[in-house]
Formats: sequence, structure tokens, C-alpha cells
Amino acid sequence: MVLEDNMKEELKSWATSIAVGIVIACLCKAFLFAPMTVFGESMSPTFEDQDRLMISKITSIERLDVIVFEAPNMLEERYIKRVIGLPGDRIEMKNDQLLVNDEIIEEPYIWGNGDDKFLGKITEDFTLEEMFGVSEVPNGMYFVLGDNRRRSLDSRNFGFISEEIVIGEVKLRFYPFSSFGFPSE
Repeated sequence: MVLEDNMKEELKSWATSIAVGIVIACLCKAFLFAPMTVFGESMSPTFEDQDRLMISKITSIERLDVIVFEAPNMLEERYIKRVIGLPGDRIEMKNDQLLVNDEIIEEPYIWGNGDDKFLGKITEDFTLEEMFGVSEVPNGMYFVLGDNRRRSLDSRNFGFISEEIVIGEVKLRFYPFSSFGFPSE
């Protein structure tokens, strides 16, 4: 009888510990961080198809951060892109030079495919005025581009994204193990 009571108490203790662990994991995923898988080549060479990433949901977004957001006008799809323009920024692309607020922003992450420089322009010339009829990124919005500019569906196609659809910022690549680490600009 005593052995049965001890066993019941031990099982109850284990069940409680497991339940608490599951609740904590669900809360962390809902509010703090979440895993994500990259699909496609729009962020190559920074991230490749099937890379596994960890995103933070409690970070403030800065220029050149890589973010994950709900795809505009699509159900249950997520995009991963680089933030190029913050609210109030003036964006222009001229001769493969990114200008933000009239300052040249270096973009070493788009030259990772080696022969890209010999294939012509990586990014077509544009201004926000030409594309959207506004001179700067509106309040509460971001302008995003993929690192693989020739194969990316991004703000050039669907416009600005609302900060409300941002899920989080990429903080870590955990698979493949050979590329494990923190993303760099």
C-alpha cells in the first residue's frame, strides 16, 4: 500500500513537471521566440532554402535587420527579408548603390554569389516616389528587400509592410550545423 502511494505521488510529480514545462515552452514560443524554416532563395547567399532559424519576437527593428513577417495579401505564408527603410527614411537605388536618406549604405550580403558582378545590375534603379508616389517610408511601415534581388518578391512588388505583421527578427541559424551562428550584416 505504501509502495503504491509513493508511486502515485512520483507519477503525479512527473506529470506536474511535464505540464509546467509544456506551458512554459508554449508561452516562450508565443511571446518570446520561435523557430522558422527558410523556403526559397530570396535571401541567398545570407540564408539558403531549408535553413532553420530562431527569431526573437521582443526586439526593436533596425535598418538592415533580417525579419520574418506575415506575407501581405496571402494566407498562412511568411516571408523573410532585410529591412532597408524605417519610417521616415528616403530610399533610392542608383547604379546598384543603395541610398538611405542620401547616404550610401554598403550591402556586402548581395555579392555572395561570386559571379553576380559580371551579370549586370543586381537591383534595378528606383526611388520611393517613382514606385509608390511618396518620398519617404510612411509611419508604422517598413521597406524590405531580399538579399537575392533578382529572385525576391519584396517591397518592390507588394509595397511597404506594416509593423503589425512583423513576427520577429532573425537572431540565430541553428541548421545546417555547418552554418550554425548569428547572422551578420
